[in-house]
This record gives sequence, C-alpha cells and structure tokens, in this order.
Amino acid sequence: MSTMKVGIAMSGGVDSAVAASLLQEQGYQVHGFFMVLPLVQLEVQLQRVQEVAAALTVPLTCIDLRHQFSDQIIRYFIDGYRAGQTPNPCVQCNRFIKFGLLAATMMHAGMDKIATGHYARVQPTGEHVALFRGTDRLKDQSYFLARLISTQLQNLLFPLGEWTKQQVYQQAQTLGLQFQGEESQDVCFLSQGLPSFLAGQGIHDTTGPIVTMDGTLLGEHRGVWNYTIGQRRGLGLPDATPWYVVGIDAANNRIIVGKNTDLLQRVCSLHSLQWSQPPPPFPWRGQVQLRLHHTPAAAQVDQTGPDCWRILFDTPQRAITPGQFAVFYEGDQVVGSGVISLSAAEPGAIDW
Repeated sequence: MSTMKVGIAMSGGVDSAVAASLLQEQGYQVHGFFMVLPLVQLEVQLQRVQEVAAALTVPLTCIDLRHQFSDQIIRYFIDGYRAGQTPNPCVQCNRFIKFGLLAATMMHAGMDKIATGHYARVQPTGEHVALFRGTDRLKDQSYFLARLISTQLQNLLFPLGEWTKQQVYQQAQTLGLQFQGEESQDVCFLSQGLPSFLAGQGIHDTTGPIVTMDGTLLGEHRGVWNYTIGQRRGLGLPDATPWYVVGIDAANNRIIVGKNTDLLQRVCSLHSLQWSQPPPPFPWRGQVQLRLHHTPAAAQVDQTGPDCWRILFDTPQRAITPGQFAVFYEGDQVVGSGVISLSAAEPGAIDW
C-alpha cells in the first residue's frame, strides 16, 4: 500500500463516497473530512456521512466551518442580492472554503493530497497544472472550480474526472451503497427556498416599480432580490407576448422588463479577471461559458480600463446576468474567469 495520505471532502453523497473508494483501490491511505456548515439538515447529513465512512472503513474528521462559511459565503450571497445581482456562492465556496480553509486543514493534518468527488480533471500543461472539464459533459463541474488558483490545483485529485454519473451509481451499487438517484442541491443552504432564506436573514420585500426599457411604468415588484435576469414568471404583466426581466436597477429599486429579443446581447463587461496561467496576449479569443448550463460560445475578451474588461460574443447570448461568472475555455481547459458586471441591457451599460 502507498504511504501517500489523501484527504477527501465527504458529504455523505454518492460522488464523494465512490471517489473515496476509488482512491482506496489505487492504494492511497484515505481520510475523510466533513465540513460542518450552517445548514438546516446538518444532523441528517452528518449521520449520513458517518454511515458512508463506516461502510468504507474510512476514518472521518469533522471540521467546524460554520462561522467562516457564514462570514465569507452567506454574506457574499446576501450582499449580491441586495445589489440586484445573482451571485454564485458555490464558486466562492470552492475557492475560499472547500479548497481554501478545508484543504489547509487537511494538509495541516498530514495529508499529501486533497481529493473531492467533483467531475473535473487536473492535468499538467508544461510547467503548470491546469483544470479541465470532466469526461461526463452532463455533469462537468469545471465551471464551479474555475476560480481555483495554481497552488490549489497542484495538490488536487479528482477520481471521478474520467467517470460518468451512470458509472458512479453502478460502482456505488457494487460497493453495497444505496443512494437512490439522489443529487446534490445547487446551493446547499437554500433547502427552504430563496425567499424564506432571505427573510430569515432580515431581508424583507420592498415594493417598487416595474418599468420597460424606455421607462414606461407597467406594474409593481415585490423586492428586487426576488428577480433575476431572464425571469418570466411572477411578473403579473399580461400582454400579447411574455415580458421578461432584462435589468435589475437596485440603486433605484426598479425592475426593468423587455421582450425575449431584449435578452439577447453580444456584449457584457467584467471585473476581477483571473487567469489560470500567465495572461495571454490580447485580444484573447476562445469559448466563454456564462453559467453552469450555458453552452460555451465563441467570444473575444479585451481590457477596457483598470479592472474593467469586455466580452464581445460572435453571436448574441441570452440572459447575461450580473454577479455570475464568465469562464474562459480553450478546448476543455479552463484558462480564466471574471465576474459579470453589466450586460448591454443593464442600467449604466456602455454602448460599445
């Protein structure tokens, strides 16, 4: 057996369970680590991960990160909604909590490598280590991992990178583990729904106007945090063709609506750009993915000012959403990312 110790983040779900088993088969000394987070179903999840660890004979350590998660992730999430944006807490959690604080705790405990059950791959590219898409395109999670920096990637193992979800379930059955087709929730702390969560954080509905792109008053909204770009339902605006949210003007407490064609934009601005390796020459061209289930599209990225960047897509993209991450790909490789500031339909957007 290898003397290399691998710490794996375990949730009690099928992916981390099978990933831990695969590492055992490869001869690693596997130690499970469970993040204790401020979740409604924490006790149920803790019991489940203890059962899975016992079934695999994997020692398990619980790390209490409730305070750090609340301070860094939940605060970021709430601040984003208050600003009229649609934040992505999973990307931030991976960068600062799971592959930040948790990984540091694992290494301090004597682990040589860090592993998770993500569907992604880490491969050497010359002098660097790079992040690549997982083989299973339907489950690929490289988008959520795009903000990891090179020092974090160097010690990572993704045992499921070459596996499909179906293969993972089949392997779980072989191990005698029953998961019944369960899937992880997109945002772990929203088990009670977004409105209930925000209300519990002291954010209550504040009504305001719903207007068209030319400022015509059409109705009244229930609070800007209840809406996101591309939303159609819940507007209460009957018309011959549906209205959609095309802009959220939090500063003036307005929801801006338009028709489906108004959601199609070729341009958006970014901030907080981050490259996985030394920055390429500009303009950079490649594929850009705007959210988890967005089909990557050909685009060009240019710098337009200090911490201000522009994406120009070859073809219009639907519902570009401020607060989300734009992830840059060359083939299957993640090469960079940035935070979407404005789309061309947003208040204050520059007419490029």
